[in-house]
Amino acid sequence: MQKNSQNNFFKIGKKVISNLRSFIVAEISANHNNSFARAKKLIIKAKECGADAVKLQTFTPDTITLNSKNTDFRLSHLKSNKDWKKFQNFYEMYKHASMPWDWQKKLFKLAKKINIEIFSSPFDETAVDFLEDLNCVAYKIASAEINHIPLIEKIAKLKKPVIFSTGLASESEIKNVLKIFKKNKNSRIIILKCNSSYPAKIEESNLRNIQYLGKKFKLPIGLSDHSIGRTAAISAISLGACMIEKHFNLDDGKKTIDSFFSSSEKEFKKMVQSIRDTEKALGKYKYRLSKGSYLNLKSKRSIYVCQNIKKGDKFSKNNIKVVRPSMGLHPKYYNQILGKKVNKDLFVGQRVKIEYIK
Repeated sequence: MQKNSQNNFFKIGKKVISNLRSFIVAEISANHNNSFARAKKLIIKAKECGADAVKLQTFTPDTITLNSKNTDFRLSHLKSNKDWKKFQNFYEMYKHASMPWDWQKKLFKLAKKINIEIFSSPFDETAVDFLEDLNCVAYKIASAEINHIPLIEKIAKLKKPVIFSTGLASESEIKNVLKIFKKNKNSRIIILKCNSSYPAKIEESNLRNIQYLGKKFKLPIGLSDHSIGRTAAISAISLGACMIEKHFNLDDGKKTIDSFFSSSEKEFKKMVQSIRDTEKALGKYKYRLSKGSYLNLKSKRSIYVCQNIKKGDKFSKNNIKVVRPSMGLHPKYYNQILGKKVNKDLFVGQRVKIEYIK
């Protein structure tokens, strides 16, 4: 695990960000499927599955794109995706995917009531103003917004915790974003390693970049995981990730435009448990024996009498031996006491002690 972010702890809501216990975010995205009841259930189930927070997306089709049929706005690059190819352009897809803003105020209240953190990804400046009215505790900058400088500058000025994904970012773009936050004296930042493909291929995860980013930017690093299953998330924890963000869906079998790469309730719950078990196994940075190991310290070795020795005789390789248990003299003294005279009679199975030397 990376240690460089240990001095950069801060809170998102009531939760401390630490790579000793990762902050797990259930991304609702478009899995609400245009149903407020479903959106509520997603938040409740995310809490039950062990998520620390849920994340919404705050946009309308008009705040993210134009309603244009020009070639530039068509989804020709997504035609291989059967769940998205039915939409003619960006506007149609985002209209279907967007969550009504009047729902979000109610969902923020619900999250507070059941004690799960909630925040959002705004996609333009008006969304930031809206979320500020909801007292949003943190902001997520999506991968595709990495070059939306007006949006980033507005968020930076708020001096609230910020998470940003790097799925579409070059290193120079990451540096430019961090300059904006530095200028605005906001250091509460988490960088998320991300692969912006849906679903992301496990062999393209490149998770060692978690360590690279941590060393490079001296900030907490997490993972925005679009892969199927929990292998990438658990591996990221072992590499020092302080946050795991995963798209979350219900186990009701209903299809949404994001369900094909989202984690089900059952899978998400297993992921959370596996992450918590991994964190227990990784432990803390201070070297020490486990409680269970202390019970077995007796199984180490020490020096014992292996043949009766009379007073005045000398210790030799024939009458003393390094054996288990560890109740006798430490083996480091073995060569030092060889040839030394004994000041009392000693018997087989007796511990050797320094005071027995004449």
